Amino acid sequence: MKKQQNHIINRRTFLGNSAKIAAAGIIFNKLSATTKKYNSWDGEIRVALVGCGGRGTGAAIQAIASDRDVRLVAIADVFKDQAQSCLDSLIEKYGDSEQLSVLKETIFIGFDAYKKAIDLADVVILTTPPGFRPQHFTYAVENNKHVFMEKPVATDIVGIKKVIDAGKLAIKKKLNVVVGLQRHYQRSYRKVKKLIDRGSVGRIISGQVYWNGAGVWVKPRNPQQTELEYQMRNWYYFNWLCGDHIVEQHIHNLDVANWFIGTTPISAQGMGGREIRNGKDHGQIFDHHFVEFTYPKGQVISSQCRHQPGCMNRVDEVFQGSQGNVHVHSANYGLIQSHRGRKLYLHDGENDINPYQQEHNELFAAIKEGKYLYKDFQRGVNSTLTAILGRMATYSGQKITWDEALLSNLDIVPNNLTSFEDNAPVYPDKQGKYPIPIPGVTKFI
Repeated sequence: MKKQQNHIINRRTFLGNSAKIAAAGIIFNKLSATTKKYNSWDGEIRVALVGCGGRGTGAAIQAIASDRDVRLVAIADVFKDQAQSCLDSLIEKYGDSEQLSVLKETIFIGFDAYKKAIDLADVVILTTPPGFRPQHFTYAVENNKHVFMEKPVATDIVGIKKVIDAGKLAIKKKLNVVVGLQRHYQRSYRKVKKLIDRGSVGRIISGQVYWNGAGVWVKPRNPQQTELEYQMRNWYYFNWLCGDHIVEQHIHNLDVANWFIGTTPISAQGMGGREIRNGKDHGQIFDHHFVEFTYPKGQVISSQCRHQPGCMNRVDEVFQGSQGNVHVHSANYGLIQSHRGRKLYLHDGENDINPYQQEHNELFAAIKEGKYLYKDFQRGVNSTLTAILGRMATYSGQKITWDEALLSNLDIVPNNLTSFEDNAPVYPDKQGKYPIPIPGVTKFI
């Protein structure tokens, strides 16, 4: 990758930020191992990480592993401790490797930290809670950065529209955008999709997609936290940050349905609620959703997602075609069989490449080779909107069309947050309970 002179970064460039870091009292004790003069070279690809949680740390590792010319040069997060934990993991893995080129001066903390990190990079990794994705993606594209961003790409319709606008600009600028819908980079799914396209099962008529599990982590409230900090620490349970688990997790299965059918649904109707995970610690989200998505040629996909311990766990996708059936799941498995049960294709690839790694391999290969990846942006938008459409249906108890969803002005993410002292978008009542969607009462949320 050819560097322009104004893209070359050295240690002197960072010195102006040192006083801010010191004034903030941020001490990264283990960083001395990588605090050295930054030396740039022709062909390097500078990467910034925005969002230093577990997924962000993993994505940074995968980016570094994808190509020897990748350098992680900056990280950003709103939480000091999260940035520290991320750095500890990276230093433990990479030590003095020049691919880990984060300096004390290129660690940025705060609500505007993402801008400072993005400004230093060629490629940005966006792995904060998804409510912030439209804002971060827009800034990255406006500043000519290639992007890897986790799914979902938004949590509301206003956010979707921002991502669409930024994505159109990315296409115009020929910027690579990869979205963390990693099944598109998994060999078993790719092979099954090719066989579907060749007519192995005829036309897909119906399907069932599942993400049923016990639920995720809960972080206890610290009395010293403001309401905004508490919600951001427990982002999974607040719709403005997460979008509910139908959007944050089940998006993977809905994405496969769209991909295999070849289009997006025209409407959704369903039901959901809170039966088990319904305490003060569980914020606003439902613990189960069931949705029927109808597609343009009459196909119906039945969608289940659940956060209830002690119940049947299942994460996979099955489809019925006019000439055969399909079963796929993330453990590198794909089966196509006739209606009479005859096995037409079996993929059971224990040694297949990790799809989380493969998506980074292909992104950085495209950047180096001057190629252009754009389909992920479109898939990310379509799959996120599909999941939001399903949430609208379960929250409202109504049948909602794709067009109605796009016409909605649903806006649940606050703009221009600057500190944890800012107002949160939602507050608990005197009993500590947050407002919960009520089917038949709630409108288009």
